[in-house]
Amino acid sequence: MAAETIRRKGIAIPEMLIAVGLLVLAGLALLQTWAIPETPIYASVGPTVFPYVVVCGLAVFSVFMMVEAFRGGWQPEEEAEVPIDWRALGFVVAGLVANVSIISWAGFTAASTVMFVLIAYGFGSRTPLRDAAIGFVIALAAYFGFAKALGVNIGAGIIERFLGG
Repeated sequence: MAAETIRRKGIAIPEMLIAVGLLVLAGLALLQTWAIPETPIYASVGPTVFPYVVVCGLAVFSVFMMVEAFRGGWQPEEEAEVPIDWRALGFVVAGLVANVSIISWAGFTAASTVMFVLIAYGFGSRTPLRDAAIGFVIALAAYFGFAKALGVNIGAGIIERFLGG
């Protein structure tokens, strides 16, 4: 049985690897947060507050995941027997690669819409026009939330320039 071969002394090895990976990610985020320069201009809330909160959250969740891995894992036995759907995974990866590839010239909204459609297809949706409309609205709201409310440019492109971003 496949589920039996990935457990050692009651510890779920794949789940433990995920937990350790998350802890490593928290450590890398902590190192990067330490590199953020802080000036005396900031009172008690500076540019590192939110990254420290994220690092703490990642570390706490990784410890919870380790505890679950020691208890045998969080994946039910029947799910352990399900094979990986490589085609679906390919669409999810294609969505992420497409986003990174086209965001510099197409802009955040267009790149995020393409990513949304591809990932939705990977998760089983077969209505790309509806997915494109939903992805477009969410991406546009996120863009203007960052650009107008926070003053952070996350990649203005064709659509954002047309709408006055």
